Amino acid sequence: MPATLPRPRPLISLLAVLALTVAILWAMGRPPICTCGEVTLWGRVGPTQSQMLADWYSPSHVIHGFLFYAILRWLWPKSAIEHRFLAAMVIEAAWEIIENTPMVIDRYREATVALGYTGDSILNSASDIAMMALGFLLARRLPLWASVAIVIGLELLALAVIRDNLTLNVWMLLAPSDAIKAWQAGA
Repeated sequence: MPATLPRPRPLISLLAVLALTVAILWAMGRPPICTCGEVTLWGRVGPTQSQMLADWYSPSHVIHGFLFYAILRWLWPKSAIEHRFLAAMVIEAAWEIIENTPMVIDRYREATVALGYTGDSILNSASDIAMMALGFLLARRLPLWASVAIVIGLELLALAVIRDNLTLNVWMLLAPSDAIKAWQAGA
């Protein structure tokens, strides 16, 4: 009989992944908070975007949680939920680290309307990881129809308010479109 892995505790997993991510982002030279010196709950579109605790891109991280839950449940169905949660945390943390490399920051600047984007503060990255955890845990508890409705609702809300969302963000990073970029800029 094969040995089974012990079940990690979700809160300990969350804190451990957050601590490691914060340490790596700190070593990369990311600012702990907004370089403006303020800490607020919500960063508005503009220079404080991705610098505060939450912003209009926070819903996309909640959506990551829904997507990671579905994908990991499909790929790793017999695994304990705690292992899938830890895997989702590691994936999200890896994205936060990659997203804050000069290569990806420059890609955002050249391919999207985020001309002044300087990357995330450590506070914002940690919040993004927590947002993903929230989405993952919601997906575990909610029926499929509710999860799909929330994902669609969050995508449409961000699209209506800032002309951007997870779908357009991925699209513009992978296959930039001048027409979409012009629309997002309000042209």
